[in-house]
Amino acid sequence: MNHSSAPSRRRVLATGLGAAAAVSLAAPGTAAAAPAKRRSAALVVHHARVLTGEAHAPVEQSLAVGRDGKVLATGSDAALRRYVGRDTEVVDARGATVMSGIHDGHAHPLGAGERSLHPTLEGATLTVPQLQEALTGFLSSDSSHEPDGWLVVEDWNPVGLLPAGTVPHHRMLDSLPTRRPIALIGNDGHNAWANQRALDLAGITAATPDPAGGQIVRDPDGKPGGLLKDTAQDLLTRVIPPPTQAQLVAACAKALAQAAASGITTFMDASVGTHELDTYAALSAAGKLPQRIVPALLIGPDLAKDPAGALRYVRELRARYGQVRGLRFGTAKVFLDGVIEYPSQTAALLAPYLDAEGRPTTHRGDLYVSSADYGRLATVFDRADWQLHAHAIGDRAVRTALDGYETAVRANGRRGNRHTVAHLQLVHPSDYRRFAPLGVVACMQLQWAMRDIWTMEALLPYIGPERHRLLYPARSLERHGATLSGGSDWPVDPLQTWNQVRTAVDREGAEAGEGALYPELEGLTRTSSLRMHTAGTAYQLRMDHLSGRLLPGMAADLVLLDRDVTRVPIAEVSGTGVRLTLVGGRVVHEGVTAPVAARRARSLTGVHGACGCG
Repeated sequence: MNHSSAPSRRRVLATGLGAAAAVSLAAPGTAAAAPAKRRSAALVVHHARVLTGEAHAPVEQSLAVGRDGKVLATGSDAALRRYVGRDTEVVDARGATVMSGIHDGHAHPLGAGERSLHPTLEGATLTVPQLQEALTGFLSSDSSHEPDGWLVVEDWNPVGLLPAGTVPHHRMLDSLPTRRPIALIGNDGHNAWANQRALDLAGITAATPDPAGGQIVRDPDGKPGGLLKDTAQDLLTRVIPPPTQAQLVAACAKALAQAAASGITTFMDASVGTHELDTYAALSAAGKLPQRIVPALLIGPDLAKDPAGALRYVRELRARYGQVRGLRFGTAKVFLDGVIEYPSQTAALLAPYLDAEGRPTTHRGDLYVSSADYGRLATVFDRADWQLHAHAIGDRAVRTALDGYETAVRANGRRGNRHTVAHLQLVHPSDYRRFAPLGVVACMQLQWAMRDIWTMEALLPYIGPERHRLLYPARSLERHGATLSGGSDWPVDPLQTWNQVRTAVDREGAEAGEGALYPELEGLTRTSSLRMHTAGTAYQLRMDHLSGRLLPGMAADLVLLDRDVTRVPIAEVSGTGVRLTLVGGRVVHEGVTAPVAARRARSLTGVHGACGCG
């Protein structure tokens, strides 16, 4: 591995920007779009490998950031010397790579902060006795909350209860040495598991109806068994005492700082209501919102049947929170189905699930919004220039989303709202070609595209080998002209930004327990993976001033890396370190060996507090 030595920073280089030349794949040219009259830059990075993101463009040596937070110029070290003024920040990258920041098109960053306030099982695969031992340890370390304080445990693995096929039941939790209510929150975001006391406090009984878009798993006599799927989780979580606002803001600020250290400059928060908006407002007011945030305002399955009411709802939220610095409104989120893995199997499939022996069943999962209802919703929102972002795991849910967007196009024409389908775990091949003509973006979480317990033990037996080979069809969608964007779905998974970029290519990554998942069929090129996680997501989010490219006039949302992710062996991309992250020209992360000293009172662009996001 040929990693660059640590970069350094000085206010003004005494030796001048042309003192040393960085290695380049092509001969450097003059500064791009150099103005007739010199303007000093807020920041100049030189002795770098600047990847502008333009196809077939040369790798440049230097980049200048203007005082408006935009890229001023790229070019050779000698050409950009003209931008160094008396108060210009100058970074000697010492050969390190500069590229666009990562735009995360589907995540739940505030959820990551809130989860950090509770003990975690870290997604472990455990037998029932091992799980009980772990929970007993949590109880022992927190005995001051006996007998009534809730024990909330995060990152429980709903498919990892051994032996395979074991279904969670409240009796397994009731046997623990405690009277406390216990809630295990699934790391997939679609399952929760409660003991009997927690069910009692939540008022969940045999008489409680399943909510729209959810299921209370029941015993044969109709009594709740303790497992709650999708929106049924809300019946439990709404009675769990929330953290204080100060605790929540501190935890979320730490989570967002972690994301900045991973190179993420933009998030689409994929499920937002007033609770999340209040937290973002508090973070922004405290100057602790480093990324640009696109909140996808959640429309529940009942509200989705009332397009006019749904539109009023999102407009009211935009009016109430639209002045929060750092937020950009215009996207709404709808869950069309759940998850595909056993035991949940709430993803909507065209053909039925199989049983554990591979025999067909009559179960095709759950479709939370009908095709007709989604078509009406899409038509109204599209006409109002709002973008829809559909959660669709199964092929029936994906088709429902596409049918809805097609209805909108027939009614309104192509309006360029870049409606999106997220996850796309299983897509029927006949639907691959539909994305491009409809202008629909395919937002994929390709860190899941590997062989592990989720794709193998919890899935292969229940959909069969033919459908299994179609999982996460990134290359097929790209080949049919679909625009791909990338997202992490953090904290459903740990935040491993660069391993995510790698796994899209080799379909194995650093986390696979059982090997690669059909890379010969659906693996992307490295260029395609980088594009989908930068330019593709900027396109999805309708942030054309970002575009995922470092060109004059574009926002200076960029990262300085410890390796060239376009040239190192693909396995080494997973370990990429981020030395510096800028959002709108403002430093939001500096690594231990980062080139810019900690700032106290001012940013590079003279902007204080949270970034300005358009």
